Amino acid sequence: QVQLVESGGGLVQAGGSLRLSCAASGRTIDMYGMGWFRQAPGKEREFVAAIDWSGVSTDYADSVKGRFTISRGNAKNTVYLQLNSLKPEDTAVYYCAADMNFGLGSEVDEYDYWGQGTQVTVSS
Repeated sequence: QVQLVESGGGLVQAGGSLRLSCAASGRTIDMYGMGWFRQAPGKEREFVAAIDWSGVSTDYADSVKGRFTISRGNAKNTVYLQLNSLKPEDTAVYYCAADMNFGLGSEVDEYDYWGQGTQVTVSS
């Protein structure tokens, strides 16, 4: 079992930045693909970004490309999402997820473990 805990969310003005962290416990995730998803009120959970097990390959939703950056921490059991140039439409609960396969999943059902989420609110 893998437990994932997100942190770093908050309230920020449009154009601002946040750094989300995802800390894993229970089992090492250095061989897992990792992803970030988000869910706004009344909407389905959507893909934001993914990183493969090595940290070399990444993938992003078109809506965040060039503004968000996913990375793996040196501690191996941490994954980050840097959010820059935030927009009100980025407001959502952001979830970290772990994929027991190595690749860059962009679908919810490709992931095996999920965190509880962290709220990001962007004011205009």
